[in-house]
Amino acid sequence: MSPPRLLFVNHVGTMSGAEFVLARVAEAFPGATAFLFEDGPLKTALEGAGLRTTVSAHGAGLASIRRDRSLLRALPAGYSLAALILGIASVARRHDVVYANSQKAFLLSALAMNVVRRPLIWHLHDILDGAHFGAAQRRLQVGLANRHAARVVVPSAACADAFAAAGGRRELVSVVANGVEPPPHRARPSRAALSLPEGPLLGVFSRLAKWKGQHVVLEALSEAPGVNAVFAGSALFGEDAYARELRARVGSLGLEERVTFLGQRGDVPDLMAAVDCVVHPSVDPEPFGLTLVEAMFAGTPVIATDAGAAREILEDGRAGCLVPPGDPAALAAALRAFFADLAGAATLTDHAAKRAAELYSAARMRSDISALVRSVVEGARR
Repeated sequence: MSPPRLLFVNHVGTMSGAEFVLARVAEAFPGATAFLFEDGPLKTALEGAGLRTTVSAHGAGLASIRRDRSLLRALPAGYSLAALILGIASVARRHDVVYANSQKAFLLSALAMNVVRRPLIWHLHDILDGAHFGAAQRRLQVGLANRHAARVVVPSAACADAFAAAGGRRELVSVVANGVEPPPHRARPSRAALSLPEGPLLGVFSRLAKWKGQHVVLEALSEAPGVNAVFAGSALFGEDAYARELRARVGSLGLEERVTFLGQRGDVPDLMAAVDCVVHPSVDPEPFGLTLVEAMFAGTPVIATDAGAAREILEDGRAGCLVPPGDPAALAAALRAFFADLAGAATLTDHAAKRAAELYSAARMRSDISALVRSVVEGARR
């Protein structure tokens, strides 16, 4: 069997969790093509992996459409929608399989498959529930998946369960956990070299968004004296008001000397290895949580909210501490207990690092995705 001609489709050009996953998956398919709705760092990353890229002239502004609204009603001009669908269909004619890496990419790719018949894989990076998506949008996405998707790839059992609960056909789903590149070493870097404060230090590593729960960490810090915090990440998808709210809350809680916002950083693995613990404070269920796995590889203890895939990744608390979501008092208690017994975390982190190496490497993810793509193409050819 000749290598499958694969077309990736993605709706944003920025690098967030799903885009980092796509860039790692793409390394298994040099010579593949990516159809992108907008230019940006993702294009550069995919070209670095050996892909050809096509950027549509009609996708500008699509990323700003809120998840809880129907894309078909929110797109300002029907011409732009039609042009994107026909653009995907035109490129898909030269490929064996289409791989949609986002909700909006899948919706338009599914419609494009009415024009050109190709097997369609949807990599669903979200939990399809009412916390993030309107009921009409969930019905539309699941209906299109049941009709057009050859496979729906999800990163966790939590995502698979939510897809089925929303009406999706369970037999379409393949769970392939996200993977990261293991660091070359686990040596603890110098905080001074990274401009980080000394003393008890936690790190939060995610884009600034209310559902990511950074405000909960600030409230918890007010009940955990002497603990400092760094926040790496910025507001990527129109969440600047929340970023301003966080900075205002730092002032109102008197945390100016204990909290540092680092913005977007390219040295997150080093930052993770330098802090005492990584806090993952999402208030809504997480579909996966790359931050958790990156911290496990770094050998840094994790305190995470028990929502979505965190319990699955952290093995019911055996590979990290779990606390209730949206509960500053519980998080503060966990922080006080952790910093009172730093030596006790060593066994936990050793187990977590071994679990990450076994289950969550990028090489394992690429192998699983490659096998799935081959299976879909072989099925279509038969």
